[in-house]
Amino acid sequence: MANEIEPELASAEGTPGGAAPREPQSDDAGGRPGAVGAFDVTLRIRRLNPESDSGAYWEEFTVRANRTDRVLDALHTIKWETDGSLTFRRSCAHGICGSDAMRINGKNRLACKVLLKDLDPGKPITVEPIKGLPVVKDLVVDMEPFFASYREVMPFLITGPNAPTSERRQSPEDRARYDDTTKCILCAACTSSCPVFWTDGQYFGPAAIVNAHRFIFDSRDEGGADRLEILNDKEGVWRCRTVFNCTEACPRGIEVTKAIQEVKRAMITRAF
Repeated sequence: MANEIEPELASAEGTPGGAAPREPQSDDAGGRPGAVGAFDVTLRIRRLNPESDSGAYWEEFTVRANRTDRVLDALHTIKWETDGSLTFRRSCAHGICGSDAMRINGKNRLACKVLLKDLDPGKPITVEPIKGLPVVKDLVVDMEPFFASYREVMPFLITGPNAPTSERRQSPEDRARYDDTTKCILCAACTSSCPVFWTDGQYFGPAAIVNAHRFIFDSRDEGGADRLEILNDKEGVWRCRTVFNCTEACPRGIEVTKAIQEVKRAMITRAF
């Protein structure tokens, strides 16, 4: 196969009695990748420029990649070497900023975390913007509706009017109560994987509820009742259908559906 990826050979360089370090090998005449693992991969990207295009369309690009390259690296290669008009967001490129969430082979993922070799590079890899948010251009969506819901749940510590005379202490047990939901990086992968959000742009969405959870269950916070009242809206927490798309999509491994159920329970029992 022209796109077969061979496993890398371990180098014994620097080990006592080890073999001599291997030399990089180029592709043979048949296009078979050598020991360095270079291979060709085709990205099928959904494009849209509202200023000039009548509608979205698919465009394919074939690039040379290494075993360690991620989808973001391939997008960089396309933009820098083939088509500078390709538009997408990225910042840290290490799975922390959350800015490069997109649909890759039909699943919401961070482009900087997905290795090309793990996506069956023998077939075209589809890349498209996340669903449920207006497309600005190519892979960039308008995040304002997403952040509007986030702001509405008051994602900050609310305390009494008097400043404390010492730090606000919290036991490890109390901290563990909401530890999981502190991991959110606001990439919108969970919210834009939710079918309720796709069909109803008014739904708060999983990410907003996760960030409300983070403060509702914080023992130092005094705004839990207010947040529960906000989420007790017809477009709030009760719209969740426990499909678990959000949990599967989260690149940080947050148990999103579990957090939503805990907020529902707190709303009924007022125990938080």
